[in-house]
Parts: sequence; structure tokens; C-alpha cells
Amino acid sequence: MISETEDSAAGARSSSGSPVRTAVVGVGYLGRFHAQKYARSCRSSLVAVVDTDAQAAARVGAELGVPGFTDYRELYGQVDAVSLVVPTPMHHSIGCALLEAGIHVLVEKPIATTLQEAQALVDTARAHGRVLQVGHLERFNPAIVAAADRLTAPRFVESHRLAPFKQRGTDVSVVLDLMIHDIDLIQDLVGTPIESIDAVGASVFSGEIDIVNARLRFQGGCVANTTASRISLKQERKIRIFQDDAYLSVDMQQKILTVIRKKDAAPVDSPAQVSIEEQSFDQGDALQAEIEAFLRSVLEGTAPLVSGEDGLRALQTALQITEMVNLTGRQGVA
Repeated sequence: MISETEDSAAGARSSSGSPVRTAVVGVGYLGRFHAQKYARSCRSSLVAVVDTDAQAAARVGAELGVPGFTDYRELYGQVDAVSLVVPTPMHHSIGCALLEAGIHVLVEKPIATTLQEAQALVDTARAHGRVLQVGHLERFNPAIVAAADRLTAPRFVESHRLAPFKQRGTDVSVVLDLMIHDIDLIQDLVGTPIESIDAVGASVFSGEIDIVNARLRFQGGCVANTTASRISLKQERKIRIFQDDAYLSVDMQQKILTVIRKKDAAPVDSPAQVSIEEQSFDQGDALQAEIEAFLRSVLEGTAPLVSGEDGLRALQTALQITEMVNLTGRQGVA
């Protein structure tokens, strides 16, 4: 547990606007990128990186000019905020320990493996007055941000997230690997509770679900149809949202927003019955934006854009979809 003196010092540092002392726990493929973003940010002073693989910790530490530790507890009293980029089964134990030590945490998605673990993270962050942000990266996609500003009351949503097969990530189902991004987006955009879920899926190249389709019915009448596959020949990340006055299409990969509306004044026999508005956005750096938002929350004491409660909600839906697929009997290769 962090001392009251250390806790006060961290609060003073945040209120004064001084850079946040940061570290990354888990510097594998994705964690290394987190460390690079912290090192680049003017809001951050990267203090160290941590990995149980001593060689990985030393390599990334040397790249960024900071120490590489093998035990996250060496960070106690040295840092204010951490990105937790370790395997999901370790999120709960390490995340709670960091929060109890007075350290703000940005945890990669999914927030945890079980609802009980996720709730414990949320409760621990609240009890210790620390920021808990969950790494649902698509929330920082500029095309999604622009689309959210155009929404009124979605009536139907359709999303597709397709990716070629890669061995990395197949220790979990495609629901927790890919679909959870769209689950979080859809629930945030619709903004009402889910009433029912129907889902089907199949195992093809792994022992887990590799392709799944889910139909979510929300209070208020909105229906969302979402598909995720990691056995596609192409990569695609698209979402289409239909409401009473418009149809919005978002290409999350190409960062393109298309808005289609009916022309009220168009003659009946006119070939141009609709107006089409298309906006393209710079590719940008969603991970840098996510980390900057986390650091702002730490410095300003504000709620994160993607809270622990948001991560818990997305996990709950993902687990319900997985349970539904298993209950109905997924087809797969033995």
C-alpha cells in the first residue's frame, strides 16, 4: 500500500501539471508500443518498463533509455500511472495490486477474464481514488468520434470486423479477441441496455471460436447485428448505423465517414434522391490518443473516456455471446 506521503506527492504532481511518472508492465508486441507512446508524450516521464522476460525488459528499456525490471512491485513509490499489457488472466491480480499501491492503471482489453475479476478492478480503483481506463482503442478512431456527433437515435446497427488468421491471440475466442471492440462501440453509441442476445459461431483453425455472429436487441427497439472473423482473406473494420434521418457508414480502417440523407426537396423523378457527404480523416495515432486521454484524466482528476465500468459492460456482453454460442453448439473442426 502506498504511504500517505507518497499519495499526497502524487496528487500535488497531478494538480501542478507536472509530467506523470509512467511505466509499462508487459512489453511484448503491444506493450512496447505503449512504452514508445509514453516516452513521446510531453505529459509523461517514462520511468521504467517491466516484463517477466528479463531480455524483453532490458531490450525495450535500452531502446527508450529507462531501466527494465522483471517485477512490477519495483514500481511502487516510483510511478504515478501504468499501462498494464500482460495476458488477460493476469489483469486482475496485477491490476488490483497496482491500484492498491496508489497507481493509476490503463489496462488493455478485455478488462479481465471473469465478471468477478472485472468488478474487483472497478471496486479497487474506486476505493483508492485511482483512474482505471480500459484499452478499447476504437473509441479514439477519428471517424468514430465524428460519427458519434451525428447520431440521434440509432435504429439498426451492423458491424463487420474481419482479419486473416494469425496464431497470436488464438488462446481466446474471436469474441474476446476482436468482437469486443465492436461490442463496446455499439453499446456506447446506442446508449440503452441490452434486452436479448442471439449468437452463432464456429471453430475452424483453433480450439476456440474463430467466427461469430451476434444479434443484440436493445431497450427502445434498436437492433445490432455484429460479425467478427479471424479466418478471413481480407481485413475489414466497418460499422453502419441507421437512424430516422440518415444512414452513417464508418470505415474504421480507412478512417472514412459517409453520411447519406434523403433530399426533402428533390423532385420525385430526380435520379438524385439522396445527398452523400464523405469525410476522410488522417490515419493519426489512436494509441497515442488513448494514452494522452489517460494522462489527462490522471492530471486533471477527471473520469476516463473508457471507464472500468465500460470495460465490465463490454466483457459481460462478450461472455453472454460466448455462452450463447457454446449453448447452441458451435460447429468446428475436432
